[in-house]
Order: sequence, then C-alpha cells, then structure tokens
Amino acid sequence: MSTSDSTKKSKPADHQWVVAAELPVAADVARYADYRGSFLAKAQQRVTALEVYCKGCRRPYEDVADEECAAVVDNRHLIGGDQRVRAKRLPAPVAPAGAQLVSGRSYSRRGVEAYVQRMV
Repeated sequence: MSTSDSTKKSKPADHQWVVAAELPVAADVARYADYRGSFLAKAQQRVTALEVYCKGCRRPYEDVADEECAAVVDNRHLIGGDQRVRAKRLPAPVAPAGAQLVSGRSYSRRGVEAYVQRMV
C-alpha cells in the first residue's frame, strides 16, 4: 500500500522539554563546571527541578503542554510579538505659539576643536 506525501497527515510539532535543575556540588566540580560549561554528576544523585519548559519556545510546561510548539512557526513570541503591529513613535514636539528660532554660531563637532574651545 503506497501513500503519497501529500496525503500524509502532519503530526503537530513536538516540544523539546528541558528541566532547569539545582544540583549540590563540591567546590572543585563547581570550578570545573564554570570553566567547561558542563560536568558529570554522580549516579542516582537527587536533582531538584526548578522549572520545566520547552527549549524551543521557552514556555513553561503547564502553560503549553497541550499546544504545539510556537518555535516551529516563528519566534515572534520571543521578540515581543509581531513587529508590524508595535507601538509607534511619538511625533516631534511642536514649538509654542510666538516662539522664534534664533541661529547661533557654528562649531565643529569633529576633531580636536570639538574638545578644546578657544575664547573669542
């Protein structure tokens, strides 16, 4: 029995569950782990799970266990939502009625002259 790729049903994207853990270690193991970024734990060592979350979408287990992983679609949830629908910048301030702009002398913003002023 042959099935084409177009008739296969796609399975919802799976989460990659990881556990943020707390392990008591000796000073030399802590120094090694800080330097290398990893270390070996003892067999049958009790580990305290601080948080369980998805490595892809970085959301807690209890919030998204029944949903598909949002990281497969895109990463908008990590950058504050859709960037096309973000808050707009405020317009430039308007001078009060009757105010006049007075031009001042020109000055250099580059080089030594920008830092050292001569009194004229």
